[in-house]
Amino acid sequence: MDSKRDDFTDSVAIEDVRDLNAAQGDLKVKAVIDQENDEIYLEALERYPENDSIDPDAERRLVRKLDMRIIPILGICYFFYYVDKTTLSYAAIFGIKDSLHLQGAEYSWLSSIFYFGWLAWAIPSNLLMQRSPPAYYLSFNIFMWGALLMCQAASKNFEALAALRVLSGAFEAIADPAFMLYISTYYTREEQPWRIAGYYLWNGIGVAGGGLIGYGIGNIKGALDSWRYEFIIVGAVCSAWGIVLAFLLPNSPTTYKGFTHEEKLIMIARLRKNQTGAEQRRIKWSQIKEAYLDYKMWLFFLLGFVANIPNGGISNFSTLVIQGLGFDTLNTALLGIPQGVIVVIWIVLGAVINQYLPKNCRTWVSALFMLPTIAGGLGFLLAPDDAYVARLICFYLTGSYQASFVISLSIITSNIGGQSKKMIVSGMIWFGVCVGNIAGPFFYKSEQAPTYRLGIGSLLVSNCIELILFFVIRYAFIWENKQKEQWRQTLREQGRDAELTLNATAFADLTDKENPNFEYVY
Repeated sequence: MDSKRDDFTDSVAIEDVRDLNAAQGDLKVKAVIDQENDEIYLEALERYPENDSIDPDAERRLVRKLDMRIIPILGICYFFYYVDKTTLSYAAIFGIKDSLHLQGAEYSWLSSIFYFGWLAWAIPSNLLMQRSPPAYYLSFNIFMWGALLMCQAASKNFEALAALRVLSGAFEAIADPAFMLYISTYYTREEQPWRIAGYYLWNGIGVAGGGLIGYGIGNIKGALDSWRYEFIIVGAVCSAWGIVLAFLLPNSPTTYKGFTHEEKLIMIARLRKNQTGAEQRRIKWSQIKEAYLDYKMWLFFLLGFVANIPNGGISNFSTLVIQGLGFDTLNTALLGIPQGVIVVIWIVLGAVINQYLPKNCRTWVSALFMLPTIAGGLGFLLAPDDAYVARLICFYLTGSYQASFVISLSIITSNIGGQSKKMIVSGMIWFGVCVGNIAGPFFYKSEQAPTYRLGIGSLLVSNCIELILFFVIRYAFIWENKQKEQWRQTLREQGRDAELTLNATAFADLTDKENPNFEYVY
């Protein structure tokens, strides 16, 4: 057995150690706490030394309150996040290509170059968020999304718009990691799939809302081109939301306004079962090294990459694909609404099915929802060119991959321990997402319009690889859990049972590899 694991308490910086009286007999348990607000964490473990000591009714009330305070806010953020990225798609049908004299692959480059900024800033932005109050950092970035979007309305040529989209991508790099951080900080691993679905379904609302916004803006008869109004209006509302957000989201469970001290203790104590550590502003370079040497991170990176090759194409070319089926500009914008509604249905359906299946079925559910998108892609390619309605339905079916991706995000948030490692792994997942989104638009060749056969083909191949990855991840975690049980058995044989109590490792800044009590969920 790895000596690093045997001596894990020597491998982390221990800032405060306090003996806690256990519920049974005279047994003492050492709680290793490694964060700035150690006193309230220790108080939470003293007040609630076991999971059963938390009143179930009080916990349910707390979870409902968290749901009302966090999920809608993250959902609205995600709405702007998606609409912001798809403004270029609607600008395409409102004449941006002619207005800026875009030639050849320049539109595809505008779609992809956004992610170059994201690519360059993804990891630094995650590390900056660990060092910063997360609510304020996220709010600043969202304000900048809108400001830069409004600046894009003033673009006179490809070069100016490309430069602004690179900067937009850099500021949007923090969005998904920040949302995942909030879910993992305030919810247990069992609760996370539903909560991720709760904010991610606003992606679908963003698709539908983007269509409605596009239809409304398309009817504006003003002095500017319609696509410029798209950028100005969406950008202004987005920046205003960024300012409001700074007053709504918490920076820490210990300072969450509107919650009593007792609620904060329950909020903290109930997360001991996660075994993923607690908030920690100090960066640990040993955890960063471990993250890059962990094969599981590279599986997540690959998952983010293949899952977003289709997304990169669809988010920027969906309007052109629908328009190519024979619809005019305004009807094309309206047809984005059912596309978004169907995405919402897929995500909710995935969360419901996952909720009622036994533990460790997340990879099965993710694999299941890859089947409709594969079938839709095949149908779109094989249907006759004049079967417009059938091909539109098949195109809508391709959105089921969104449900798979939501469940896979909960697999990621539930299986990484250690704050610095979480930030790096989260950044690398979205690094993969970024690369996929860069590659995606280039499969949609302008000379293949309106069928975009290569683009739909890339969707099919990517989805098949993603389907296989879910099975690889499942059996990797099954193997890892067997290794963990062998480690725990070794500790028992050595008489080190105290190290196997949940309180001993709950809020220590241990990685999933360092923590003997950590079990992977799949």
